[in-house]
Amino acid sequence: MTTERFDSPCIRVCSIEPETGLCSGCARTLQEIAVWSRLTASERQAIMSTLPARRAPANRGTPESPDR
Repeated sequence: MTTERFDSPCIRVCSIEPETGLCSGCARTLQEIAVWSRLTASERQAIMSTLPARRAPANRGTPESPDR
C-alpha cells in the first residue's frame, strides 16, 4: 500500500470563524477540509491559490496590518 503525500495549508490552528465559515488557521471551508485528501493535486492547488485573498480581509485593521 502506497501513501500519497500532498501539501496542505493546515497549520494546526483549527477553529471555524462563524462570521466567514473559514478556518482561522488555514482559511479553508469545512467542506474543503473534509474532502482535501480526495482532491486532485490541481484541485488542491486551485484552492490554495485563493487562500491569501481569503486571509487578507480578516487581517485588515489589526495592529500588525499596514492598513491601520
